[in-house]
Amino acid sequence: MFNIDGIIKALQSDPNAQRTAMTGAAGLAAGMLLSGGGLGKLVGNVAKAGAVAAVGGLAYSAWQQHQKNQQQAGTAADGAPAPSRDAFVPPPQAAYQSEELGKTLVRAMIAAAKADGQIDAEEKERIFKRLETMSLSPEEKAFVFDELASPLDIDAVVARADTPEHASEIYAASLVAMTPDSAAERGYLEALAFKLKLPAGLVTEIHRQAGYEAPAPAASNAGSYVPTSNA
Repeated sequence: MFNIDGIIKALQSDPNAQRTAMTGAAGLAAGMLLSGGGLGKLVGNVAKAGAVAAVGGLAYSAWQQHQKNQQQAGTAADGAPAPSRDAFVPPPQAAYQSEELGKTLVRAMIAAAKADGQIDAEEKERIFKRLETMSLSPEEKAFVFDELASPLDIDAVVARADTPEHASEIYAASLVAMTPDSAAERGYLEALAFKLKLPAGLVTEIHRQAGYEAPAPAASNAGSYVPTSNA
């Protein structure tokens, strides 16, 4: 079974991780976000819960609060069933489903880290060398190598959103894999939310649960994100 948490820790362990915006993903696996934001409130101990459970818990909590907000505003869809937690966090017996979701979230995190063009060829080489020293299987290392080497493709990230719940998790994973303080990063998240067809209120709640300010209202051309690099 794929060691998703190990992959995220390996990415974070690179000495240049902070510059490549993987600090959020690192916190997801190592518990570095427990001091603030929604992750600490949701899972208590991310290191024990695991990255998939942490992202799923964040998205699930955001979804619940979004529905409450709609109900209070009288805009909730009548008769719309509330999704179960299992739709966000696969139960222990669903090992394959959890693994595939984990791969999807890692792909989303790596894509988000590329969003401002900071992962250049030299940076990739440093990460590759670091990964070679980690206790990961050849298959796991190849998975990360392929994802880091491929050009940023937001449509490929969006294509893996096979359910609305997974769409919200992809956005949440992307958000915590960066510090959205640059125009390129904000533009990427705006385009991602647009392409994932996420309601603005849900996006706001995901940001709030992750401990970030709500994004500015989306522009009409939100789906036309152009990366600053083909990294």
